[in-house]
Amino acid sequence: MTRNAKINTLLLLLVAALAVLPLALGLGEGKEEPFAGADAQAEAAITELKPDYEPWFSPLYEPPSGEIESALFALQAALGAGVLAYYFGVRKGRRQGAAAAAAEAGPPTSATES
Repeated sequence: MTRNAKINTLLLLLVAALAVLPLALGLGEGKEEPFAGADAQAEAAITELKPDYEPWFSPLYEPPSGEIESALFALQAALGAGVLAYYFGVRKGRRQGAAAAAAEAGPPTSATES
């Protein structure tokens, strides 16, 4: 097994552990929403500390259900990942193209050899 294959296997196992361990250890048990997002937890903490708090603004669009909100968030994450992947792919392609062009041109000659 190559070094890269070992690293990839280790990373895959780490991701699987991060996904399974909270469920296996029961970290969300006893809560109304066991794995609520940070926004919902912050809202609950604020209303608990200061019940008369008024938000500064309201959302421009309020999805009709939590499922649609989750789907929109997943779409936003996928678009962001796509933009990043495209950017890094273009950078790598340019670097490989420059290396291939330099290899085709051959080694640089000095001005004093004429």
